[in-house]
Amino acid sequence: MSNQNDSLAADASDGMLGANPFVGLRALDMFAAAGQIGAQAMLHPALLMTQTAALVRDLTSAASGKETCSPAPGDKRFADPAWREQSLYRTTLQGYLAWRNALAGFVDHSALDDANKERARFAMSLVTDALAPTNTLAGNPAALRKLVESRGASVVAGVRNMLADTLGNKGMPAQVDKRAFRVGENLATSPGAVVFRNEVLELIQYTPSTPNVYARPQLIVPPQINKFYIFDLSANKSIVEYLVKSEFQVFAVSWRNPTEAQRDWDMDTYVAALVEAIDAVRDITGHADVNLHGACSGAMTISALLGHLASRGEKSVNAATLMVAVLDSTSESQLGLFTTPAAVELAKRNSRAKGVLSGEDMSRVFAWMRPNDLVWNFWVNNYLMGEAPPAFDILYWNNDTTRLPGKLHGQLLDIFTRNLFSEPGKLTVLGTPVDLSKVTCDTYVMAGMTDHITPWKGVYNTARAFGGKTRYVLSSSGHIQSLINPPGNPKAKFFHNDELPEDADAWLAHARPEAESWWSDWRAWLAARSGERRAAPRAPGNERHARLADAPGSYVLEA
Repeated sequence: MSNQNDSLAADASDGMLGANPFVGLRALDMFAAAGQIGAQAMLHPALLMTQTAALVRDLTSAASGKETCSPAPGDKRFADPAWREQSLYRTTLQGYLAWRNALAGFVDHSALDDANKERARFAMSLVTDALAPTNTLAGNPAALRKLVESRGASVVAGVRNMLADTLGNKGMPAQVDKRAFRVGENLATSPGAVVFRNEVLELIQYTPSTPNVYARPQLIVPPQINKFYIFDLSANKSIVEYLVKSEFQVFAVSWRNPTEAQRDWDMDTYVAALVEAIDAVRDITGHADVNLHGACSGAMTISALLGHLASRGEKSVNAATLMVAVLDSTSESQLGLFTTPAAVELAKRNSRAKGVLSGEDMSRVFAWMRPNDLVWNFWVNNYLMGEAPPAFDILYWNNDTTRLPGKLHGQLLDIFTRNLFSEPGKLTVLGTPVDLSKVTCDTYVMAGMTDHITPWKGVYNTARAFGGKTRYVLSSSGHIQSLINPPGNPKAKFFHNDELPEDADAWLAHARPEAESWWSDWRAWLAARSGERRAAPRAPGNERHARLADAPGSYVLEA
């Protein structure tokens, strides 16, 4: 079952949303989208009759053994040979595809505008994906074989897994075997020490592994909605490990997990805490400035910081990296599909009332935005096959969520829906207006080509927003797989183009492909901006910043 679990984990990691604290989905919006489909059927009976006739033709063909439809390329649900070789399964598949295609054709030919068509397609796909024959024991040939081979043990194990998820996972299929991981033991294991702590963050200094290091330090800023160790996942998947072995001085922020008592923490709170962390890094290393790196909402936070520093004329950041982050929300994305004013206001009201936005609740909602990858695959694996969920480090991290202060959540929603980063002065941080065109330090911006959450064209607009020299690279993977993309992966590829024309497609048309991970390109870019090499420090911290605890610290362990 190792190959099956590897495939399951890979599909999930490519489909997961990672740290994106936005609106999510509301049942009300799903019902509204479904209602629009029904209204179109009543308003346009001729279209309904046309699609019904097409469905009848396809079902008749399916019953006679003809193949008129094919699963979408890459749809692994129907990869089992039985769907092609056995007449009953072949007919079932053709009937399912005919029904699904008829619904899709009705929406495509309806009079709905483009935005409402997208919402209707999504609502419809939730239903058609849920009713796929592969989600039932009788309709899943692999599960039936497992039932026979195990003499019923797979069904017993599946029922046991379902009961465990009902009691311990609020009825959702578990995505990962959490028993396999311990933070600080087989995750987040790079040696180092906490050298500074305030109410909001811990600052970790990592132990050098080379005799010499670059003089200018690197400070990593994680998203606020997940734990920081996505940057220090496990051996050979750790950005921290990679940078340390490449002779860089590496520091990382570990955010505290807020409770209702911290409901009023906002962007000012996080930026002010980062300023303190940067001052500590500068004091420890004796260097006047740092290179700053962030992903997802962490990249939003460092962008706010950079705008604040530019407004004050301060030069404590030499260069910055933004990974899979959209600051310009004008590009279409799956996150924006149901971001209506009513949904945004309800999301704000809920987080204000509770004081925090629960990362666990948000992850559950977001799973339904990619249900085949994040729900039904695990339904089949855990319940129909009776297998344990995979022991996969990225999935463990994705389920190890934190909370978001209610006030910061409301601000992030405003940034996203009102596009506050795109217009100078619309966003104010620590009393200063943010104008990204005034940020003149060099920036490195990375996007994922198949990222549905922070679309690469949106990230491209982010790259063009800064006033300094920007290098934009496009990985060939999705959201999280683009971020955790160590060298040595034969499938890795990225594109680069030194020019940044206004049109993203024009950039891609002239971009040069490289058959390797973007990490190698980034390392060379950082090395050119990290000063001279000097002897590595013998111990973490200094007299003013003593060692407080071993890495990964205490904040990352708080539930």
